[in-house]
Amino acid sequence: MLPYLWPQGQPGLRLRVVLAMVLLLISKLIIVYVPFLYKAAVDSLSGGAALEGADIATRVARHIDLLAVPLVLIIAYGVARALHQLFAQGRDAIFADVGQHAMRQIALRTFRHVHGLSLRFHLERRTGGLSRVIDRGIKGIDFLLRFTLFNIAPTLIEILLVAGVMFYVFDIWFMLATLAIVVVYVWFTFKVTEWRTKHRRIMNDRDTEANTKAIDSLLNFETVKYFNNEAHESARYDSALAGYQKAAVTTQKSLAFLNGGQGTIIAIGLALVMLMAANGVIEGRLSLGDFVLVNAMLIQLFVPLNLLGSVYREIKQSLIDMETMFNLLDEPAEIEDIPDAPDLAVGAGEIRFERVSFAYEPERPILKDVSFTLAPGRKLAIVGPSGAGKSTISRLLFRFYDLAAGKITIDGQDISKVTQHSLRAAIGMVPQDTVLFNDTIRYNIRYGRPDASDAEVAEAARHAHIAGFVDSLPKGYEARVGERGLKLSGGEKQRVAIARTLLKSPRILVLDEATSALDTHTEREIQSSLAEIAEGRTTLVIAHRLSTIVDADEILVLEAGSIVERGTHAALLAHNGAYADLWRRQLDEAASASQEVPAGQRAEGDIALKSAGTVPL
Repeated sequence: MLPYLWPQGQPGLRLRVVLAMVLLLISKLIIVYVPFLYKAAVDSLSGGAALEGADIATRVARHIDLLAVPLVLIIAYGVARALHQLFAQGRDAIFADVGQHAMRQIALRTFRHVHGLSLRFHLERRTGGLSRVIDRGIKGIDFLLRFTLFNIAPTLIEILLVAGVMFYVFDIWFMLATLAIVVVYVWFTFKVTEWRTKHRRIMNDRDTEANTKAIDSLLNFETVKYFNNEAHESARYDSALAGYQKAAVTTQKSLAFLNGGQGTIIAIGLALVMLMAANGVIEGRLSLGDFVLVNAMLIQLFVPLNLLGSVYREIKQSLIDMETMFNLLDEPAEIEDIPDAPDLAVGAGEIRFERVSFAYEPERPILKDVSFTLAPGRKLAIVGPSGAGKSTISRLLFRFYDLAAGKITIDGQDISKVTQHSLRAAIGMVPQDTVLFNDTIRYNIRYGRPDASDAEVAEAARHAHIAGFVDSLPKGYEARVGERGLKLSGGEKQRVAIARTLLKSPRILVLDEATSALDTHTEREIQSSLAEIAEGRTTLVIAHRLSTIVDADEILVLEAGSIVERGTHAALLAHNGAYADLWRRQLDEAASASQEVPAGQRAEGDIALKSAGTVPL
């Protein structure tokens, strides 16, 4: 934590740390001295125990002093307590900037690190659990910062000061008795808290599980409704809550045992030391004020010491929470730039895959020795059955994963040897499942280039053919799209995605089954927009509907991770191979669903199939 408490290049924050520590020390010195004012007031009111044998003049003077001294001492007592509070609050106020700056830096570091982790990590991680881990970890750090500095450290200082006072004012036995109480108290607190820790871990796990299930269910609200599974989701959530309830009850019972034990130790210790002081008063070695001093000092010590017990428990909890977050921070980034990696110098935009092989898991290869070249400004489509590895190619182009073998180059530059930032800046993506931020339409379009002006956002919307729809909304570009863009239709979301990519203005464009989830009418409209955005750009299309890529300069057919055919639409139909089978199958599906197939495309397919000796349905 030291780098955050003593930040480099922040002399103002460092000065605040020093001032806070000075005020902390002053406030502790004042609070330790307060009982002495109390003792002096009691002694002055009682006449003291040291007047026996004094002459008449001394006694008269002493009684005159008794009229004024108590008033002064009581006022001083009140002022000292007020000063203690003022210094303590001043310390907190001065340190607030340091603590909040540290929190901000840690939160930012965690956020950046999570964004720097691989796609593999995010696909395997549960979003609800991840957000909970980060939230609890940040709160744990906040607690640790504040209470370590302003509770544990001051309490330790006060224990040492009180022990020293007991030895100096009374004798070594008072000091040893005070330290013994503290040692027994701390030992008991640590032992019981260690025992409680495992129950807190279980409670945290159940809490994370319940939160994850709740968020997962709410994010899939429509799916829950489609299958009428509200009761099922409630039962899953209740099961997780039941586990949390059981662990929480055990934790609460153990807390009651801990608090009861701490209170008993304090009561026994306080009674023991007061018996020693009372014996000293009876023997005439101590005044009544000394008896009060011992009582006041120990009670004053036990207040923060009692808090130390609960603080220790919370610190243990914070450490548990931080442990998980620090494990997250220790998670290595699977994809990293090489040292001093240059930026990608984008020229014409040629893409080349050279004998590329890849597997998400070693025992299940996805791509096998794939090679192709996409010439600048040309359009290449990749088709094939589900699981053939089509979308994997787009992920590898973005370098979400590193290759098992082979090389991918853009304009002759190996993408594994340039910065990821420059690589992804050169590529635009219109995905099949467009997920929008729960913000305004303007924000979602501007996400393609955050520094774009409102005029540029509107121009991008016009080219994506969504400007008319946006203008018809009551709030226009300020209309919010809802969680994951659920307030918009599929076609509207795709147009926003197209506008966003247009605004980015990339040299290379990837269309990953961008219209496969849309109806035929909407698909045609979106295809028109996609054709406009692709004009003059190097375009890679991951296609499901073959009717959308008949104009591609080259089509690759993937099966089981290998390219089995390549050529133009007409050439592949004439070849009557895997592509022709896919074409026929889609025609069958279109006919069965009574979907309209463009006449020109159908005629072209019929002619090609007839020339290949195959009669179409």
